[in-house]
Amino acid sequence: MKEWLARHHMTLMAINDTPHSIALGSAIGIFFGFTPLYSVKTLLSIALAWIFRCNKVAAAIAVTLHDVLIFAMPAIYLAEYRLGYRVLHHTAPHRIRFGHLGLRDYLDWHLFLRVVWPALVGSLFLAVPSGVIVYAVMRMLLRRARAAEPKP
Repeated sequence: MKEWLARHHMTLMAINDTPHSIALGSAIGIFFGFTPLYSVKTLLSIALAWIFRCNKVAAAIAVTLHDVLIFAMPAIYLAEYRLGYRVLHHTAPHRIRFGHLGLRDYLDWHLFLRVVWPALVGSLFLAVPSGVIVYAVMRMLLRRARAAEPKP
């Protein structure tokens, strides 16, 4: 695991782009990593990186690293759901039992409004600060690494 992480860190550091572009792409990837948009968060991070003209590879790597490294994501998603529900409804959420839901329930808007929307709102409370922190740290690390490189 340590070797895999070091390899991906070096991949981010070796990307031939500006520190701002790589750091912003990484921040976008981490931002989408916290959202409960399971199947589309990599595509959304690449699309937003393209819109903001920052590094799309860094966005894809960051969203993937986020999903692989944060083993506590189910607990984080539950906390995001509870926080989002409190923000939207000003009360504690009711218990939802997913075992009683059928495929038809997952395709219904009521489930989206009851579960996904509060989780998405709650995820913003972690995603935005995490994205800002990752941007600042990555930009600082990239500038230091590039300043230490010998000039040809």
